Amino acid sequence: MLYLLACQVEWEQRGDTGAAWEVISATRSSHADTRAHALALLERSQNTPPSLSSNGPTNRHCRQTLTTEAGMRTPYGLEIVESCMGCKVSREGFFCRFSQPVLRSLDAVSHHTVMPAGALLFVEGQTPRGIFVLCSGKVKLSTTSKEGKVLILKQAEAGEVMGLSAVISGTNYEMAAETASACQLNFIGRQDFMSLMQRESEVGVRSAMWLSREFQGAYRDIHDLVLARSSSGKLARLLLSCAPAGVQHADELHLRAAMTHEEMAQRIGSSRETVTRLLSDLKKKRLIRLEGATLVIRNRTGLEALAV
Repeated sequence: MLYLLACQVEWEQRGDTGAAWEVISATRSSHADTRAHALALLERSQNTPPSLSSNGPTNRHCRQTLTTEAGMRTPYGLEIVESCMGCKVSREGFFCRFSQPVLRSLDAVSHHTVMPAGALLFVEGQTPRGIFVLCSGKVKLSTTSKEGKVLILKQAEAGEVMGLSAVISGTNYEMAAETASACQLNFIGRQDFMSLMQRESEVGVRSAMWLSREFQGAYRDIHDLVLARSSSGKLARLLLSCAPAGVQHADELHLRAAMTHEEMAQRIGSSRETVTRLLSDLKKKRLIRLEGATLVIRNRTGLEALAV
């Protein structure tokens, strides 16, 4: 999926017809997700597809297919953001909440795309190509040890920016980013973003604020992970952090987007077997219960005491 996005960028910025062919060819893929992604890229492209040979689909056929499928549904059921200027999903607290003049400059160098769950945006140690602004959906950020042990650092939510520190410093991405759900994303190449920072002080100030926020969040996570007395305390902290925002005094808290045992283990630096055992202990103590895929915190005070 990311390869197709890179092809579209090459096509639009450099007029590379070979890259355009890659996108067009993907519209004929037997894989439904690949086909939908390629169609979405073509629909939003400002360029005209290159003339096609007799061995491939015609321009008219591509556009007819595009119109038909787009009319049936948007890719992955998401509302497509065609331009930052007309964006309806942005709200207070989003990285991209710039003034209109700056937003216009940002939109000029932006590449909007939609990706399914499980798509890799970038990997740990990769040379930074640009930043990703998450318009909607969730992205899992993780790091891996030499032994192959995965630690999930956080789950990025809508409005957050990924790859910012690596792009500004020019060093490799320090973590991997993988979509945890279908996502609407805005990609901005490193050279374009650095030029924008130099021209617009607002972008530089906002970037500094986000880097500071990332540092503070990392410090809190390290504090919780390292200084928690036990694995049960770490798990209790994790469950409490997943509680709905703004809900402080409810008798029960429903975590409808509960993680798998493996994901919980990767968040607290433990094993899946340990997490399964700890969850069973919490159920026996009547601190939590399971209702299908929903995890219910029955006793928040008890969990908070365990997390100290």
